Amino acid sequence: MKTLFRTAVTAAALAMATTACTSAATGQAPVPKVTLDAVRLVAYDSCDDMLSGLREHAAENVGPWGFGGPQIMYMEDTAATARAKTTSDTPEHSTTNVHEAGVDEPDLVKTDGNRIVTVVDGTLRVIDTATKKVTASLKLTKKDEPTFAPADLLLSGDRALVLFRGGDIMVKSFAPPGETRYVVVDLAGQPKVLSTIRAQGSYVDARMIGSTVRLVTRSQPDITFPEPKSPDASEADRKKANQDVVRRAPLSAWLPTVEITGGSGAVKKDTVKCERVSHPADYTGTSLLTVHSIDLTQDVAATGTEPISLAADGDTVYGSGTSLYVASNPRWWFPVVTEPMPVEPVPTATDGAAPAVEPTPSDPAVTSSAPATPATSEAVPEPTPTAPPEETEVHRFDISAAGAPSYVASGKVPGRLLNQYSLSEYEGHLRVATTLTATDGGNSASSVYVLDAATMAKAGEVGGLGKGERIYSVRFIGPVGYVVTFKQVDPLYTLDLRDPAAPKVTGELKITGYSAYLHPGADGRLIGIGQEASDKGRTLGTQVSLFDVSDPAAPRRLSQLFQKESGSEAEWDPHAFLYWPKTGLSVLPLMTPKESGALVLKIDDSAVKRLGMIKHPTHQDKDYTYQPGIQRSIVIGDALWTLSWDGLQVNDATTLARQAWIPLR
Repeated sequence: MKTLFRTAVTAAALAMATTACTSAATGQAPVPKVTLDAVRLVAYDSCDDMLSGLREHAAENVGPWGFGGPQIMYMEDTAATARAKTTSDTPEHSTTNVHEAGVDEPDLVKTDGNRIVTVVDGTLRVIDTATKKVTASLKLTKKDEPTFAPADLLLSGDRALVLFRGGDIMVKSFAPPGETRYVVVDLAGQPKVLSTIRAQGSYVDARMIGSTVRLVTRSQPDITFPEPKSPDASEADRKKANQDVVRRAPLSAWLPTVEITGGSGAVKKDTVKCERVSHPADYTGTSLLTVHSIDLTQDVAATGTEPISLAADGDTVYGSGTSLYVASNPRWWFPVVTEPMPVEPVPTATDGAAPAVEPTPSDPAVTSSAPATPATSEAVPEPTPTAPPEETEVHRFDISAAGAPSYVASGKVPGRLLNQYSLSEYEGHLRVATTLTATDGGNSASSVYVLDAATMAKAGEVGGLGKGERIYSVRFIGPVGYVVTFKQVDPLYTLDLRDPAAPKVTGELKITGYSAYLHPGADGRLIGIGQEASDKGRTLGTQVSLFDVSDPAAPRRLSQLFQKESGSEAEWDPHAFLYWPKTGLSVLPLMTPKESGALVLKIDDSAVKRLGMIKHPTHQDKDYTYQPGIQRSIVIGDALWTLSWDGLQVNDATTLARQAWIPLR
């Protein structure tokens, strides 16, 4: 059988069993200590040296069921809307909400102002923004391939890169099984496929600067593990058998391949060379990160992708103008034990204002117990694994030059990242925000570490943020940092990061609820998208907050809009949030038990005001009827465009009157 993954239930039970042993001995598990230091990158001396190292490290980390564990959901986040340069014949327009200006990120829809490009049900469509009509389309999926497989886009001039990410091990969404591949499409005239790239491994993420795309994939060794000789085989016997197989595996089991099919059908296949693979001093040997470089102005079938690999794990990608960072907890299969946050019903209240009085929960607590299984003298318990300390490794690549990036250094910090917004490069330093949780989930602390980007060694740190809580959102804006932690109330911390050696907390604001995403507003203003909550920490519905952060020592909330019993995709995917600085127009998807659409707001320097709700036509079928959920919003000229799986709608950006409906199904 191929490599198996333990179920999430098994791993969670394992982690809780380990926690129970620790808690019983000490009353409460302490926060584990993790050393923070630079992690040296080392090149292999030879292919034989590489094979030996990979075999031994992988054998140490293989388990009775193979490599790894349950699939863990990672949320892909983005920020800061950058306006595109306009010409006399191109209407002013918004672009993808990205983390760093000038560093584009894949998304469901792209525009250059004159046209909109999107992929729905496996078909790429080009929409002319002047005539509001579909002018071209191209089917990119096969007959037997799921047409609802997720597809993201990058756009550079007349070239589009379509990323199909089916079957990822680092899951960005509930993707159905399918083929992971990247398709370069020429949009000049009738769209046509120029090349198709099939890179071994799962898609992690991508970034584009100019016309150059850096694609990050993660691959596991292609090793077939044996079936146990007996159904009663112990985990120790299974692990030993798997270790024996790993120690005999050829180098080809680890080295990733890439296959490029040109427009004519010619196929070019390459394997990453030994000399293009490096490793940190400490690594698991269970996966390789590979960075592919693609210039969309060139013939990829002829130039290739110039892949380089690192024997490391990775699930979070952050890019600046000159650096690409890939971060992960190298023991990612151990889940963090977190307490689910129930939704508390609220009394009827006027939308747009938080309820003044919180209800008291009336449901009794439910407890259950199961009879204990008597132990026998012959029973030999399996050894209880010890959960490793939470720590995050960050690998930096220099992407300032054309072609393949170069490794610079790696670093390690205690705790876990929330997402890519937990990372920020500024004036030669990388800021990293993490939460370190005890194995029982009961004790936690958050910190911001400042690393020297040249060596990835620690320059400074500030800790003690939100004791007993975890990070819900982070935003770094120049020399200032903002961190939101939450359990029952939401402390918004402001940080002074001007001195890398001595970062410090300058202010704190405690309010109910939390912001899951922070976005720069007008000068001295910060926008928060998240959930309102009761004083017991129970979520009540979507809230949009406007903070005055002009005085770092005294942040305050100027305005709040509350929509009871609702949620927004913008809470976990900032690509879904639109903020148009010119007018303060802001749009976010919103779903309630009664309706689904896009909430349109005006956010200026003093208040958050509701302008209305945009809805797409109700989808009616012979078997069912539903309201399409709006996923993205775009400003083009005086119009507001919104996208759902069913189609694109055009509304007047001022009056919100509907102007056109463009079906995509």
